[in-house]
Amino acid sequence: MPTIATGLGTLIITGSSGLIGSAFLDHVGENYTEMGFDWKGPPRPAPKTTHLITCDLRSDESVSAALNEVRRLGHGQIASILHLGAYYSFSSESSPLYEQVNVRGTERLLHGLRDFEVEQFLFASTMLVHQPCRPGERIDEDGPLDPKWDYPKSKVAAEQLILRERGNVPVVLLRIGGVYDDRCHSIPLAQQIQRIYEKRFIGHIFPGNITHGVAFVHMEDMVEALMLAVEHRKELPHVTTLLIGEPETLSYDELQRAISLQVHGKEWTTYRIPKALAKFGAWFQNVVPGADPFVKPWMVNLSDDHYAFDISRARRFLGWEPRHALQNTLPRMIRELQMDPVGWYRENNLR
Repeated sequence: MPTIATGLGTLIITGSSGLIGSAFLDHVGENYTEMGFDWKGPPRPAPKTTHLITCDLRSDESVSAALNEVRRLGHGQIASILHLGAYYSFSSESSPLYEQVNVRGTERLLHGLRDFEVEQFLFASTMLVHQPCRPGERIDEDGPLDPKWDYPKSKVAAEQLILRERGNVPVVLLRIGGVYDDRCHSIPLAQQIQRIYEKRFIGHIFPGNITHGVAFVHMEDMVEALMLAVEHRKELPHVTTLLIGEPETLSYDELQRAISLQVHGKEWTTYRIPKALAKFGAWFQNVVPGADPFVKPWMVNLSDDHYAFDISRARRFLGWEPRHALQNTLPRMIRELQMDPVGWYRENNLR
């Protein structure tokens, strides 16, 4: 993993206690002074070079106080704002927090930064803002947008707000695939592995086209993309949109087979079921007392979506190329599960 090369400066990282924020702080090196913004403490000690500042993006007063603390520490010039902080949950299709945190929180941050000299505003968006494609096709940054639930809708709204409110500040919009690491830390992927590991019947059925899938990106590659975007900030166009993900997308069926081969030594057979039946089953599971199923009825409508990336723009502007592939990482991920099932379940918030 490279570190940012030359030139001292100050970075503000929102969502610094999250998985991506924490991983970025671990690898950024000592050439930059990092200001970590978050409303809660980090899951593990932050690097000594990081100043941790409490910041609740839902509050005008909290955002203002956090930026005042940056200025009090003598940092009126900011090399880059890495805006990673966001609300995200699979528990429901909609939530007022998507508007309060992802949209209005971004607005508060932009307004507060008007008193600073900012070289770059980098925004972590999602591949889900795009219209899905068909197998054999690839999405690029100029493709049509079609967010289907509140999380990606809030990211589109925040992107549009940034472009309106940025003034002369250069902007990078990163539309990111599903992030994972060697111990998984991907909610939908961990759920899929759990169903196969525990030999659940429900793991054999799927309401979508099993030849479709979504793009993923390893955490180390994600962090490298962030670091390269900061490093090249003075060379990038004033508005740069980049897709960040692996160029090969595994289908749901390919994932099922790869996981089951690693876990049980034989391929898992998956059967497609009607969406109406899947919705009823998901509804029934969600009303059973004491149950807390991952699949919600609204997710069934998304099961056919397919996301495969054309990452030529990230290659051209950043010189970025993923060093990992999900298919190659799965064996290690499964070994980590088999060596420490309790710890693996705990880390991935599984029962």
